[in-house]
Formats: sequence, structure tokens, C-alpha cells
Amino acid sequence: MAQIETAPPVESPQDTARRTALTSMKQLAGGLFVLMALIFTVSFALQNRYPWLEYVRAAAEGGMVGAIADWFAVTALFRYPFGLRIPHTNIIANRKDEIGASLGEFVEINFLSEAVIRGKLESVQPSRRLGAWLSEEKNAEKLTDELAVAGQGVLDLLSDDAIKSLIESVAREHLVKPEWGPSLGRVGERLITGGQQHAAVDLLLDRADRWLRAHPEAFGRVVSQRLPTWLPGFVDKLVDDKAYREVLAFVASARQNRQHPVRKALDDYLSEVMHDLQHEPAMINRVEMRKAEVLDNAKLREFAGDTWATVKASLSEALQNPASALRAGICSTLEDVGRRLTTDAALGARIDRWLADTASYVVANYRHEIAEVITETVERWPAAETAAKIELQVGRDLQFIRINGTVVGALAGLTIFTLAHAVSALL
Repeated sequence: MAQIETAPPVESPQDTARRTALTSMKQLAGGLFVLMALIFTVSFALQNRYPWLEYVRAAAEGGMVGAIADWFAVTALFRYPFGLRIPHTNIIANRKDEIGASLGEFVEINFLSEAVIRGKLESVQPSRRLGAWLSEEKNAEKLTDELAVAGQGVLDLLSDDAIKSLIESVAREHLVKPEWGPSLGRVGERLITGGQQHAAVDLLLDRADRWLRAHPEAFGRVVSQRLPTWLPGFVDKLVDDKAYREVLAFVASARQNRQHPVRKALDDYLSEVMHDLQHEPAMINRVEMRKAEVLDNAKLREFAGDTWATVKASLSEALQNPASALRAGICSTLEDVGRRLTTDAALGARIDRWLADTASYVVANYRHEIAEVITETVERWPAAETAAKIELQVGRDLQFIRINGTVVGALAGLTIFTLAHAVSALL
């Protein structure tokens, strides 16, 4: 199976500056070699006329030898010198995979160590740093903006049909499938035992009193319509007034007296209904029939769709509006968390310990897989581009080897020639 090559290492703006510096150093090293060659040529041509030029020639000769040898050594690391496939040249490109494996192994052993990771996390106190960062309003707002973008992205990724089906299945399981009667009966029984129905009765009586006082004519018409038509009109009026006053007095009495018979009758009736909802099969079946009418399949699907559409629209609007209560709440919560992290030492210690334990677990169980990313990445890089990238990082310093080799070669050549003459003179 052919190996898949990834894109070569990316060149950053810093790499552009390094390339300029590398080119300058190469020109300097090459220029020094050319200078040595010119000096050698001149001194070699004139050494018979001026014997002292023999020392200059020896120094220049040694400088050229040193420059050529170090140029070859440096060039052999990254490419074939003059394109000749000489053994043990173009070393980085030929051993790229081994270099990647060694680099991954080095990182795994020296950096992806449980002791190193735990020690680093304990020393930097990440919870305190995070708390200090979150405590600043601008940082909390920035993180809120990022969370809002992420939340909107999640909403866009979610499948509407899948969410609707989920809501429908949950509603069917927890809303439609269970019997409503017993549950309603138990809840109602607890409310009645706690006297919670009195508020509803008070509201009902207040509304009745208010309506009677605001519409006496309407009440009178209702009473008159039920009287015999042969009665004189003044009798109708007397009956209407009498009935109106009696009803007002009855309602007022029921409002003021907690022990009024109508209140007790309502309590007894409600208690009986709640009992029947729990224990009377006929009542339970009636409730189930009404439930089936209200929540048939089509209506349940419509309910699920409307629910999700409403929730999604509300969330989307709140996430996109910087002034929404949701984003304000998130920002406020983040700031509060930041303040707690900076002031609550116990909380910070627990979080730091949890982070250290989590990082230690990940390193202990997945350190090899993490380091393998480095190895595999280097393996997929094209060999020539990898060598060029490494040369770009260290090539400028390596050019000093060429410069130093030229200078040292010149000094060595001069020294050797001088010693040779001295020994020759002594002999």
C-alpha cells in the first residue's frame, strides 16, 4: 500500500526571516572561500619572487581545504553534494523516518512523563491562573462570545428530525404511556390535604362577587327569565332585587367564613374526585380516554415539532444577541467562577488535583499514542522538504562551521608549513 504523504511543513513569517539570514551566511562563507582562493592564486604565482608569500600561500591553501571539507560536511547533511550520490550524504532526507521515530521517543520519555506533567501542573496552579483570567470582565465576555458561537454551531449541526423524534419518544414514554388518573389523584390529594385549594376557591368567589356587583342588570335578567310570564312587572323587580341581595350575601358569607357549607361541599367533592382518580376504574378509564383524544399520534408529533422549533429559535436568538439574558447569565457565571477560583483555596486545590490526576492518567495510558503523532507526521512529510525545513532552522549556525573551518584551516596550514620549514632548517 502506498504511503500517503501529507503537505510539507508550513513556512511561517519567522521562517522567511531565517531564510534571508541563511542566504546571507552562505554568501559570507562562500565569499571567504573565494577570498582564500584569490590569495592562494596570487601568492602561488609570486612566491618565487617573494619567498615570504610561501607562508601566505600555505595559509590560504589550508583555508581552502578547511572551507571545502566543512562545506561538504554541512551540505551532506541536507542534500547530495553536486548531486553525486556519495555514501553517507543527504543524511536527513535518507534517515527522515528514523529521525522522526527518535524525536517521538525523546518526547515520550522526557516530556510525556507522569512526574513531569504532574509536577508542572502543581507548580503553575492552573485553577488560580484560570480564575484570575476569568475574573476580568473582558475575558469573561470574550469566552462567552466563543461559547455562544460554539452553541450556535451545535444547534446548526443537530438534526431537527432526530430531535423531534427524541422529544416525541420521551413524551410518549413518560407522558402518554403512564396512567394519568392515579398521578393526578395523588397530587390533588396532597394539595387538598395541605389546603392549597382554598386559594382557588377564594379567587373564584372574589371573581363572582366582582361580577355580581358590576352586572346587577344581567343577573336580574337571568332571574326574570325564569319567572312565570303572568306575574306583574313590579313583582319581577322585587324578586330580582331579593335574589340579587341573597346571592351577594351568600357569596360574601362564603368569602369570609372558612367553614361555610359551600366550602366544605367543595372540599368534599374534590376529595371524592381525587379518590376516584386513584381507585375507581371507571374514572381512570375516562381520564385515559380524554388523554388519548388530546394526545393522539398526530398531535404528539405536532407537539414535539412545535416544542423543538420554539426552543431552538429561542436559544438561537439568545445566543446571537449580545445583550440577551442567557449570555449575560453565562458571563456572570464565568466571572463568579473566576472569583471563587481565586479566593477559595480548597476549591482550587481540588480542581488542580483533578487536573493533575486526569493528565497523569492520559499520559500513563496514551503517552505512546501521543508521541506516535510526531513520528507519523514526520514520516508523512516529503523527504526533500523535511531536509529543507530542518536546514532552515539550524542552517545559519551550521554556516559558522564553514567560516570557522576556513579560518582554522588557514591557521593550521600556516602552522604546519612553519613547523615543516623549522624542522627542515634544523636538519
